[in-house]
Amino acid sequence: MAPSLNIIGAGHVGRVLGRLFAASGEFEVGAVLTRSAASAADAVAFIGAGQAVTDIAQMDRADAWMLAVPDDQIAAACARLAAAVPLAGALVFHCSGAKSSLELDAAAQAGALTASAHPIRSFADPDAVAHGFGGTWCGVEGAPGAIAMLEPALLAIGGRVAQIDASAKTVYHAAAVFASNYLVTVIDAALRAYQAAGIPEAAARELARPLATETLANVFRLGPESALSGPIARGDMATVARQQAAVATWDPGAGRLYEALAEATVGLAARRH
Repeated sequence: MAPSLNIIGAGHVGRVLGRLFAASGEFEVGAVLTRSAASAADAVAFIGAGQAVTDIAQMDRADAWMLAVPDDQIAAACARLAAAVPLAGALVFHCSGAKSSLELDAAAQAGALTASAHPIRSFADPDAVAHGFGGTWCGVEGAPGAIAMLEPALLAIGGRVAQIDASAKTVYHAAAVFASNYLVTVIDAALRAYQAAGIPEAAARELARPLATETLANVFRLGPESALSGPIARGDMATVARQQAAVATWDPGAGRLYEALAEATVGLAARRH
């Protein structure tokens, strides 16, 4: 019989993992607790298993507990759990990329095996992620006993596991922000700069698309040092200075971004040589 799994917090990440764990047979989903009865019922319908509850007191003892709550609520939710339910020997894990398993100290003090498991992808479309989860990397850290229970379950749903250093969890999460969120910010600056030069928005996207996609392909094929091109790679700092002044005049915020990126790119170019 599959180990039981109770879920606290079932937004996009929680419900996707709940569905995948239940479908794989790795866990038998039990109680699902969210912010309201309606959202809990909706989560259970998405998962295709479990029972919606409205209070932690309604949750029976389980072999495993998944806390898929917002980052700033993990410690408090864990403390409430540890005060309400026996946890000795149970697996308790959260799904945050920014917080480490140390947020689950209340559960660890109660005898639980604690860990964090962070799927490294966007969950904007939960149904699409659930159908295409195969190959998703999951950053995992925590107690060895917890990892021994959690890793096979992640592999069974198509995940790939990367064990990370808990003490560097914030830097690990910042890596995802650089690779995703800040990439969007840089592309937005490029599109607005094209438009400032008189190019319509739709055309600006088409101008930027091949540069961005080919550059990303080169980074992952050749490495950042070899993929770098442009004035800094050529040592043409006069052009960089002219661009810096022009961008700062057009948009002071974009000018500060250009300056910071230029400084970082000089360092990258130095590594190249």
